Amino acid sequence: MNVIETALPGVLIIEPRVHGDTRGFFVETFQAERYSKATGNDLPFVQDNHSRSVRGVLRGLHAQREHPQGKLVRCARGEVFDVAVDIDPESPSFGIWVGVTLSDQNHRQFWVPPGYAHGFVVISEIADFEYKCTDTYYPEDEIGLIWNDPEVGIVWPIAEPTLSAKDLKLPRLAELKHKQ
Repeated sequence: MNVIETALPGVLIIEPRVHGDTRGFFVETFQAERYSKATGNDLPFVQDNHSRSVRGVLRGLHAQREHPQGKLVRCARGEVFDVAVDIDPESPSFGIWVGVTLSDQNHRQFWVPPGYAHGFVVISEIADFEYKCTDTYYPEDEIGLIWNDPEVGIVWPIAEPTLSAKDLKLPRLAELKHKQ
C-alpha cells in the first residue's frame, strides 16, 4: 500500500494494492495491523457506515465535539470529491482544507483523524460511500462547517450541490471558532 501525506497533519491518502486481471480485481480495504503501521493510528474502529447518493449531493462538513470520529473513507461505487478541514482553533493549520478524488476506479482511501470536519460531493451519476469510524455517532454532539465558507475557500467540483436542510444551516469557520 502507498501512503501519501497531505497538507494537514495526520490526514492521509491511502492507495491500497489492487490485484486485477481480465476477470476483475481484488483489493484488501482494511487490515488492522497493516493500517496501524501505515497511518500511525491504532484507534479501534467501532462503527461502519454506507451511504448512497446521486450526482451533486454534498454531505458535510461534519465533526463531533466531545466524541470526535476518525474516519477511513472510500468510494465503493462511482466517484466523489472528499474533503477534510482543520477546525481546531488552537492548530496552526486551522481553516486549511485538503481534498481528494475517491472512486471505484482509483480505489483510493482517505484517512481523516479525529477532530477534522469531513464531507464529500458526488461527481458521478451515483456513488456508494463507505467509512469506518473510531467512535460512535452522537447526533447531539455533532458540529460542522458550512460547505462554501469563503474563509476556508474549498474548491468544489460542483457549483450548486444538493444539501440537506441541516447542512445548509451549518456555521462558518469564524462562528465555529467561538463555539468550541
